[in-house]
Amino acid sequence: MSGRRLPDVDIHEIVRLKRAGHNNSEISRSVGCRRKTVRAHVKWAAEQGLLEGEALSVEELHQLLEATKPRHQPPEQKSSVAKYDKQIRALRAKGTEIAAIKQRIEEEKKVQISYEALRRYVRRLEPPEPEAYVRVEVDPGDEAQVDFGLAPLLTLDEKGRKRKTWVFVMTLSHSRHQYAELVYDQTVETWLACHQRAFEFFGGAPRRVVPDNLKSAIIRACWNDPLAQRSYRELSEHYGFLIAPQPPREPHLKGKVEKGGVGYVKRNFLAGRDPVPTSELNEKLRQWCLTTAGLRDHGTTHKQPLAVFESVEKDALVPLPKTRYDMGVWKSVKLHRDCYVNFEKAYYSAPFRLVGQQLMLRGGLESVRIYTRDHELVATHDRAWEPGERLTNLDHLPPHKVPGLTVTRETCRLKAKQMGPATSTVVESLLESRPIDKLRTAGRVLELASRFSAPRLERACARALYYGEADLRTIRSILQTGKDHDHLPGIDPPRPVTQQVFTFARSVGEFVSALKGAHS
Repeated sequence: MSGRRLPDVDIHEIVRLKRAGHNNSEISRSVGCRRKTVRAHVKWAAEQGLLEGEALSVEELHQLLEATKPRHQPPEQKSSVAKYDKQIRALRAKGTEIAAIKQRIEEEKKVQISYEALRRYVRRLEPPEPEAYVRVEVDPGDEAQVDFGLAPLLTLDEKGRKRKTWVFVMTLSHSRHQYAELVYDQTVETWLACHQRAFEFFGGAPRRVVPDNLKSAIIRACWNDPLAQRSYRELSEHYGFLIAPQPPREPHLKGKVEKGGVGYVKRNFLAGRDPVPTSELNEKLRQWCLTTAGLRDHGTTHKQPLAVFESVEKDALVPLPKTRYDMGVWKSVKLHRDCYVNFEKAYYSAPFRLVGQQLMLRGGLESVRIYTRDHELVATHDRAWEPGERLTNLDHLPPHKVPGLTVTRETCRLKAKQMGPATSTVVESLLESRPIDKLRTAGRVLELASRFSAPRLERACARALYYGEADLRTIRSILQTGKDHDHLPGIDPPRPVTQQVFTFARSVGEFVSALKGAHS
C-alpha cells in the first residue's frame, strides 16, 4: 500500500467487495480508482486479517488505519528565520510587532531577513483560532434587516440616460420574505421613504429593524450607544419599531439581508438585464419579490418565504398607524444676517432676534418648521419646491426694515387714494417722476400719516400743492410746524363765527338789586 490513502469509506468498500468475492478490476470500476491502488489496499487488508471473520464498521476501520497507516504528511519546509526562534518567541511574548522584530534581528545579527518569511513563521507559532458563530432565529414579526447595495447601470431616467442606482432591501428575519426597490441616492429622505413603502408592502412593521451603520441611518457607528438620526427616530416612533444598528465590522450579524437580500437581488433579478426605465424596473422587481423570491425554496429554511409570511408572520407584525407618516427631515441650520435659513436650495425666514444662532429645521412634505435648540417653535412655512424661492413672514424682520420691503407703486396709489385727493395727487406726481425713481419717497410721504394722522397729511399735501412745493421736505415741515391747520383762501371753507353765550349762576334781578344797595 503506497503512502497515498483513499478516503476511509472507499477503503471500507474495497474490503467489503473483496470479502464478497469480486476481483480487483471489478472493485476498481466500482470504487473509481486504479487497480494498483485497489491491489495495495487489498494487500493491507489481508495483512490485518480483514478479509476473514467479522467485518469492521467504518469507525473501527478508521481507528485501525490511524494506528497502522496514518495519512501521509508532507515534509515541513524549514523557514529561513527558524534559527532565530528563541529571539522571536521572546519578543512576541512582550507584544513586539513583526516589523519591529525584523528590525531588531537585522541590527543585532547584521543580516537581512524576509518580512514575509518572518510573518509566516509567526503565524505558525501563533495559529489563529477559528471563529465560530451561532445562528440566531427570531420569532415572527420580531425583526427585519435593511441595507443598501450598489446596483448595475440598468435604469434609465426620464431622458433615457443610464443612471447610477442603489437597491434597497428589507428582509423579514423569520420568513425571509423581502421588499426591494431601486433608488437614485442614499439620502435620509430616500432612506425614510423606502422604509415607509416597505411597511406598506408587508402590511405592517416589525418590532425591531436592524440597519447597517450607513450615514443615512446612523450618525455615529457605535454598538453600545448608537445615535440614530432624529428623522429616523421619528419614523420609528410613528411605526412603533426599535432601531437596533449592526455593530461596526460585524456583517455576519446581518447575513439575512447582506447575502440573502441584496446579493440575491443582484445575482438573480438584476444580472443580465438590459437597461429599462426605473419605474418599469421597480414594478418588475416588486412582482419578483412576490413570485420568484417569495415562492423559492429558501436555502436555509427550506420553505417558501411568501408562504411562511402569509401563514405566520403577517399577523404578527405591528399594525400600520391610521395616518401615513409625514415624511420629515431634521437639519441643523444657521439663521443668517438677512433673517433667512437655507433648506433644499430655498429660503425661509425666522425671527431676527435669533440671527447667528444654530436652529433645528424639520422639512416635511407640506410644511417647514423651525425650532430653537430648546425645541421652541419659532417659525412655520409652507414647503417651497422651486430652487431660490424665498418665503417670508414680515413679523420675523426688524420693524424699521419692513416698510421698505412692502412699498410698491400699487400699494402707494391705493393708500394715497384712501387718504384723499391731495395726497393722491402728491404721490402720483412722485411715482411719475423721471428719470429718478421716487418710489421710496412716495412711501415716506405716506408714512407721515402714522405719525401725524391721515387727515393732517391730506391738509399738508393740499397746502404744499397750493404753494407749488409738493415735496417730502415741505410736507414734513408743514406737519411739524402745525401750518396744516391754517386757512387756505379759496380752498378751505370760511370758518363759521360762533356767538358767545354767557351763562350766569344767578338771575339779572339779583344783580340789579345789588347795585342799588351799593349807591344808597
